[in-house]
Amino acid sequence: MTEVTREVFGHLPQKGGRGGAVEKFLLKSDSVKVEIISLGCIITALETKGRDGNLSDIVLGFDRLEGYVNKHPYFGATIGRVANRIANGKFTVEGKEYQLALNNPPNSLHGGNKGFDKVLWTPEVLLNGIRFSRTSPDGEEGYPGELKAWVTYTLDGGELVINYRAQSNNTTPVSLTNHAYFNLAGQGSHDIYNHEVSIEADSYLPVDDTLIPTGEVAAVQDTAFDLRKPVELGRHMQKFQLPGFDHNFCLERSEARRYCARAHHPPSGRTMEVYTTQPGIQFYTGNFLDGSLEGKGGSVYPKHSAFCLETQNWPDAVNKPHFPSALLRPGEEYNHTTWLKFTAA
Repeated sequence: MTEVTREVFGHLPQKGGRGGAVEKFLLKSDSVKVEIISLGCIITALETKGRDGNLSDIVLGFDRLEGYVNKHPYFGATIGRVANRIANGKFTVEGKEYQLALNNPPNSLHGGNKGFDKVLWTPEVLLNGIRFSRTSPDGEEGYPGELKAWVTYTLDGGELVINYRAQSNNTTPVSLTNHAYFNLAGQGSHDIYNHEVSIEADSYLPVDDTLIPTGEVAAVQDTAFDLRKPVELGRHMQKFQLPGFDHNFCLERSEARRYCARAHHPPSGRTMEVYTTQPGIQFYTGNFLDGSLEGKGGSVYPKHSAFCLETQNWPDAVNKPHFPSALLRPGEEYNHTTWLKFTAA
């Protein structure tokens, strides 16, 4: 049984009369508690049990709404219209060129200046979760077409399911993901070096110095990106002199649920497995965290104090014809699901 409760989390500042109440929804099963707010469909807390039976909050974030309203690195947020980077913020659809904001110069990142993470969504409580919806107007952040989007969170025992759906009246790129930052030792823990991570991918996308894929689809074999068997992150990064990961791993193409990644924290026993229908997963080790933000309970979040496993389409796919298509056409439906399964051993 999943219990769903709601409360007011705070109020958005009135800018031109566009304030509004931000609600928080608590989904609770016998082993997991998740808190999600209607601003950006942000996961603000996620508590799971360690082998000792005690719950710990394993995602980075803030105690109060103002943390999420101010600039932050997309903690827990739903990302759209297009997750990740678009080279030079430009793409061409059906012969017309579109220019987006260069909010991560020289590229556009995570939907632009005011992406799906910074807007209020309309909630609908379900038996075992919560569905958020919104309409992104034609031209929002430079993207073509009016896009209707639904993001649904359901909790089933130890499994959090996130489903993304979208429909557009004009051809547009779409790639939706969630940007939760995890530390299985508990948020506020200093680093993730003792985590063991594996990713079920035979290839990955090398990137240029602005983190745009070069276009090559490279084999992981005999590289630092071969994570098909679990590696201890700190040791692995040291061995290969890696400053961290911020790369897309290419998954088997299939519309069915399939296993793609696992993170394990031996001291607590916490394990997270990721299953998805998406063609890619971005593995990011919090390289840009710098300890400057005050998080929950006064925590600070230094570099490498969390990781993200963002299931999504391949970055810059709209400009790379040999990547899986990122385009959604009128009459089609974008429909992807990611499952996060939490256990302790």
